[in-house]
Amino acid sequence: MYRIVEARSVGLNIKQFVVEAPRIARKQRPGQFIILRLHEKGERIPLTIKSSDPAAGTVTIVVQAVGKTTSMLCELNTGDFILDMVGPLGHPSEISNFGTAAIIAGSVGTAMALPTAHALKDAGNQVVFIEGARSKEMVVFEDEVRSASTETHIMTDDGSYGEHGLVTKKLNELIASGRKIDFVLAVGPVPMMRAVAQITGPLGIKTMVSLNSIMVDGTGMCGGCRVVLGTESRFACVDGPEFDASKVNFEILMQRNAMYRDKECASLTHFKSHKDEEMALLRADIAQKEADIAQLRAELAAAENDGAGSVEEKHYV
Repeated sequence: MYRIVEARSVGLNIKQFVVEAPRIARKQRPGQFIILRLHEKGERIPLTIKSSDPAAGTVTIVVQAVGKTTSMLCELNTGDFILDMVGPLGHPSEISNFGTAAIIAGSVGTAMALPTAHALKDAGNQVVFIEGARSKEMVVFEDEVRSASTETHIMTDDGSYGEHGLVTKKLNELIASGRKIDFVLAVGPVPMMRAVAQITGPLGIKTMVSLNSIMVDGTGMCGGCRVVLGTESRFACVDGPEFDASKVNFEILMQRNAMYRDKECASLTHFKSHKDEEMALLRADIAQKEADIAQLRAELAAAENDGAGSVEEKHYV
């Protein structure tokens, strides 16, 4: 199991978790993600790794409570456990000295884009970061965004903070001013990524999008995260999650993402009505797993001390 060493709210219905996962922390690269599960019968959900600390053996993930599993996760606190996590998964972001790189992120997508923004800046790019959110309460990691970029623009839909308007408004303004943009990474809601692609595609600006398709196993075997690139199919978990925006069929992506929306809404409604009961069951399940693991370790240690432990047992420990 994976212990949460820090949990804190960073925005409206958005929470950041620092989790003990030393093997993942050693291997993580910008753009990669993990898949986690909270309990034995729970769904497996993908979450991009915001950062990692190999020395401390931790990874940082950011979660927005939008469905049942993310809502349950956001109820957890420091000292709680996540049942299992697998990663890092997916291909790392493409990092090169493009010249001027524009990072366009929507709210919680900012966390996903930060490691790539840092890497692009370290590679010598001028990094223009455009962060968008519905309102001031959903603007996240502004200080980190400014640190990862050479130029920062904050946009809010309602004008409550930064500039009033969508991220695409600022992108159009930069292009109209004669600003040369050599590379774009868009991370966030599918309609936003599609709108960015519609701007950059005709101009021939290399643009990558990080796709948030439904995932299950993370190995390409289930087919749940299939995306269509022109006339070809790819799997976001093993071929992505970042793809050339000019090739992505966003209409099919949105259709596939909406396949289980009714069930997702029903599941979330049930959770909200039985939150205390569901969280109590989750914590009881985790506590039982802790007890089982402690007992197994004690039994293996006793067997080893008695000289009765087999080679296989010692190797397992």
